[in-house]
Amino acid sequence: MVSIKTQKLNNKAIVPVRGSNGAAGYDLHANIAEDYIEINPHETVKIPTGLSMEIPEGYFGAIVARSGLATREGLRPCQGMAVIDQDYRGEIIVPLHNDHDNVRYITPDERIAQLVIIPYLEVSFDEVDKLNATKRGDGGFGSTGK
Repeated sequence: MVSIKTQKLNNKAIVPVRGSNGAAGYDLHANIAEDYIEINPHETVKIPTGLSMEIPEGYFGAIVARSGLATREGLRPCQGMAVIDQDYRGEIIVPLHNDHDNVRYITPDERIAQLVIIPYLEVSFDEVDKLNATKRGDGGFGSTGK
């Protein structure tokens, strides 16, 4: 098990927990002082969590949608996923986007997204004059069939 040092930036912040033992994501909660935050149709609003973390070297935090919130309420992190780099120490903010045509509301302590900790490989990009050929070649966007 990897340990993540987590700092509560105020006493109302909620440390992430999983919804079940088999869950990959840890719920992130809205840490807001207002009764609610309004998210207009097709608008993105940055929602604070009141947390900062020390993600270990070789990992990053992926902020992804909670499936129920996304399917029922049309609320998801903008661009599908937000990344928390291992060297970032500021507050974790969730850029929540409203895909619906109706106003949506976020209330204090509401579960707004999931945090998944993912390992990554450090790579180098070696410039070459030519790449090895494959059967697919440069075919993309549906070129392999349905």
